[in-house]
Amino acid sequence: MATDVITLITRDHRKVEALFERLKKKEGDRRATVAELHALLTAHARAEEDRVYPGIDAHHEVEEHKEAEVLLDALKRADPGTAEFEDTLVKLEESVNHHVQEEESELLPKLASEVDAKELERLGAAFQKRRDEELTALTSGSSAEGGATKAELYKEAQKADIPGRSQMDKEELEEALRKAGS
Repeated sequence: MATDVITLITRDHRKVEALFERLKKKEGDRRATVAELHALLTAHARAEEDRVYPGIDAHHEVEEHKEAEVLLDALKRADPGTAEFEDTLVKLEESVNHHVQEEESELLPKLASEVDAKELERLGAAFQKRRDEELTALTSGSSAEGGATKAELYKEAQKADIPGRSQMDKEELEEALRKAGS
């Protein structure tokens, strides 16, 4: 199986598209699908921003990630089946599809033309490692130390409406929650 960064990124894009389809067709537990979509998009975006974008001009893509983050948070708060949920789902899908199309037609081909295969593999390994770390943090249960997991802290930060929470690590979430009085 290919492990270059371009293949890994586009594979995630296809998974996201499948999750949108499941949501639009109202298949299965929509809340669980939203949680899966949230975890995948958040982990994917953080991995791109931390491991792929620093070496290329991708300021616009980071802005699009922020837009998707806001819509994802709104989708998680909305009750499935309501007009708010359906409207937010449409907006989120449009935003993500625009980002994916732009990334796959401009950014990734540019990366492929400017970087050799060895570097694409190195970036792929770094992207995958960061993505997997985020997915684990976002989907894990309570930690062994008895403290809150990053995912639990993130949920608290959502409730407290702390800006920039999706970009924070566990310690930053703890500090922001302390400052917010949660």
